Amino acid sequence: MKRLSIRNILVLGGSGFVGASLCEKLVERSGGAGGRITVPSRRPQRAQWLRTLPTLELPQADLGDDLVLGRLVAGHDAVINLVAILHGDKQQFRAVHVDLPRRLAAVCATQGVHRLIHVSALGVTADAPSAYLRSKAEGEAALLASGLDLTLLRPSVMFGERDRFINLFATLQGFAPLMPLAGAEAKMQPVWVDDVATAIVRCVDSPSTIGQTIECVGPAVFTLGELVRLAGRWSDHERTIVKLPEGLGRMQAWVMEHLPGQTMLSRDNLLSLRVPNVASGNLPGLDSLGIAVTDIHSVMPTVLAAKSGPARLDILRGPGSGYSRRG
Repeated sequence: MKRLSIRNILVLGGSGFVGASLCEKLVERSGGAGGRITVPSRRPQRAQWLRTLPTLELPQADLGDDLVLGRLVAGHDAVINLVAILHGDKQQFRAVHVDLPRRLAAVCATQGVHRLIHVSALGVTADAPSAYLRSKAEGEAALLASGLDLTLLRPSVMFGERDRFINLFATLQGFAPLMPLAGAEAKMQPVWVDDVATAIVRCVDSPSTIGQTIECVGPAVFTLGELVRLAGRWSDHERTIVKLPEGLGRMQAWVMEHLPGQTMLSRDNLLSLRVPNVASGNLPGLDSLGIAVTDIHSVMPTVLAAKSGPARLDILRGPGSGYSRRG
């Protein structure tokens, strides 16, 4: 199969959960054959482990500055955009999910960088119930209108060693006598972060993925309640799940929005849960890239069993707490 000639790659949002796996795979891809991987960050000190990877640069940069964004894009053959937030208000979602992709597309066109891979999310539509999903859809539309050599990836919820989903529910059950849970019947098709990272790398080199939207899901569909129960079981402290009706769920989310520290659940999250986080079946999946998807049962029991003591609380402390090389 014909491969694109891509050597220098800019990864936006590369110091986060998906980026941890992706950057290692991009370095493996280069195999010492030259080229560079640039991973800008506002706080590069939180991802110092990236400096141990050969051919990878970790400059400090503010992506909100168009001049800075232009200098970052210049000289690269492809851009991978992982930047996203799960919690915020409409203005914050718009700035990250709409304005940044639109500005990035304009800068890429100016700098003559045509290849762009953008990680979005399942369930994005212009009339979705949550601001998160609507902003993601508007960001996709801006990129599709740009005329760039674009590939969109839409993953379901991702699991892995440092996820803030399965790990979070395992940690909460470590000290909570019960698990009050809103949206317990919401459907999800969780995908291993390493499978998503592999998909991104394969898209970098594959011209056949230009113009495609690829759904990234695992092999099985679960309800949120089932995943929470498994998280407790695998971490050896399974708790009784108390399914909250919609009104109490909104109240719980409101309280959690106003607690100090990083938000774990918002009312907008609950609105997102109304949309099944599963493959539509109308778009290519990871199998189209030759990826045999990984079952959550083959990864997370070992991950959660290995975590004990104070280290299991890292997930509650937020980014930068005990960060390891694997995302």
